[in-house]
Amino acid sequence: MKDMKEKIMHAVFFITACISVLAVALICIFLFKTGFSGIKEIGLFEFLTGTEWRPKNDIYGIFPMIIGSIYVTAGAIVIGVPAGILCSIFMASFCPKWLYRFLKPVINLMAGIPSIVYGFFGLVVFVPIMQELTGTAGKGLLTASILLGVMILPTIISVSEAAIRAVPPQYLEGALALGATKEKSVFFTVVPAAKSGILAGVVLGIGRAIGETMAIIMVAGNQPVVPDSIISGVRTMTANIVLEMGYATGLHREALVATAVVLFVFILIINILVTILKNRSKA
Repeated sequence: MKDMKEKIMHAVFFITACISVLAVALICIFLFKTGFSGIKEIGLFEFLTGTEWRPKNDIYGIFPMIIGSIYVTAGAIVIGVPAGILCSIFMASFCPKWLYRFLKPVINLMAGIPSIVYGFFGLVVFVPIMQELTGTAGKGLLTASILLGVMILPTIISVSEAAIRAVPPQYLEGALALGATKEKSVFFTVVPAAKSGILAGVVLGIGRAIGETMAIIMVAGNQPVVPDSIISGVRTMTANIVLEMGYATGLHREALVATAVVLFVFILIINILVTILKNRSKA
């Protein structure tokens, strides 16, 4: 009877895994089939390097959106990654218990807040501040980067803290026994031992940043041009898809799907690079 139950559960798990793989495969087939059709008609070079996006004139160049996505994600990394890692170190190694009982639920709550709420917060808080500081409309690359930096904090903090806590206590105890201070022991012994987990948290944060849509639409300015400063308006690839997919038809629709293909390839490249870095760090 026990063997029968195990076989049934193995079959259930196998079927579930197959369904997941099949779902991903179907998504890839749809994206690449429709996207490549549009890229073939537009031209790969013109599509990737074109600086003008004019659907009414059948001109589809997504270079400004590629640059916008890269800039906004890079800005979020600069703002969110150091703050997230330092906060996770504090929570795992230095935070008093009374403060931890308050801080941990707050971070978990941040992770569950919908992106549209973050976007509204950025619209009514960050945008007016940027208007006062820069004398512009307030919506642009810097505003979007700050908002995304805040949004990726819960992911980075939660995963990095778990990785730091998973390090055996002997690492810290050994460093302390050799005469190192607790700060040096944590930063030069515990944190390097948890670098794979911390890197995983950073990657998850980057994935959320590059795939974020609604919040970015509300604070980025949505201008399909290459930004010439950190306060210029930008449009990301995700925002471009959402803003126009509702009414797009024909080649316009295929160009938007092709934009999704480019975004998909970006995420694949990031994951491959991170896997290579993790394998090197283990070696």
